[in-house]
Amino acid sequence: MKRWQADLTLGFVALIWGSTFVVVKNALDAVGPLTFVGFRFALAAAFLAILFRRRTRNLSRADLRAGGLMGLWLTLGYVFQTIGLQTTTSAKAGFITGLSVVIVPVLATLLLRRPPGRGALAGIVAATVGLALLTLNADLRVQSGDLWVLGCAFAFALHIVTVAHYTSRHDAVRLALIQIATVAVLSTTAAFVFETPRLNLPADTWAAIAFTGVVATALVFSLQVYVQRFTTPTHTALLFSLEPVFAALFGWWWAGEVLGTKELIGCGLILLGMLMAELGDGAEVEPVERPLTAPQP
Repeated sequence: MKRWQADLTLGFVALIWGSTFVVVKNALDAVGPLTFVGFRFALAAAFLAILFRRRTRNLSRADLRAGGLMGLWLTLGYVFQTIGLQTTTSAKAGFITGLSVVIVPVLATLLLRRPPGRGALAGIVAATVGLALLTLNADLRVQSGDLWVLGCAFAFALHIVTVAHYTSRHDAVRLALIQIATVAVLSTTAAFVFETPRLNLPADTWAAIAFTGVVATALVFSLQVYVQRFTTPTHTALLFSLEPVFAALFGWWWAGEVLGTKELIGCGLILLGMLMAELGDGAEVEPVERPLTAPQP
């Protein structure tokens, strides 16, 4: 595969992830957030277990511990994001979720003792100002949905830092399978505790679950794993930063969401901060695995 083909494919991956925000938001009219996440990841886990069945043999306790911890952060991220989408727009959720890229250098400094470079620091400042413009109302209050999605961004950032710690010691596909299975088990258990899961959901709700579980999680992840080796980390970072842009476009197209001038400036600053945090040093370093379908719902 040529680099332009790999880049085009990763751009398509970002488009799929961006579309999931409005898909999930619409589905939440008929299903609880915990139930939606549980069904979605149960489908994804089953699909990946079949697709990579040979890689699931001889899982070690170390694999289970590492993948389980990553799955815990992913569970919190997807649950917080899905709850937030009930009361915020898909466009705002996309850009706030993207802040996980900017939060990572801060957590890496605190947890892994890896101080951020000047580009990352500048990105943190730009993204913080952008977040304020995007979420604060005239009375300086933040909507509850925005706070839930901000919690999601921190959970995804913790996931990325955890992956950075464990990924060189374990098989990537095995970790992915364990992570997704962990999300399925934890979110489904929480759904039975806090909600009343049911199978007689509308057809369009099941379509949303199938699309986000099979296409936007299992198939897209498998595609990413295959094509990312044919391009550079810098190209990958640039293409993945398009995800919140696609989320805003799909929110406008499918749901009629409109952002004001202040919110658009905030989105632009967040996007700038993401790019500066990922690419500020201009070095072609080894990529760190991003949250699966992540930072998308």
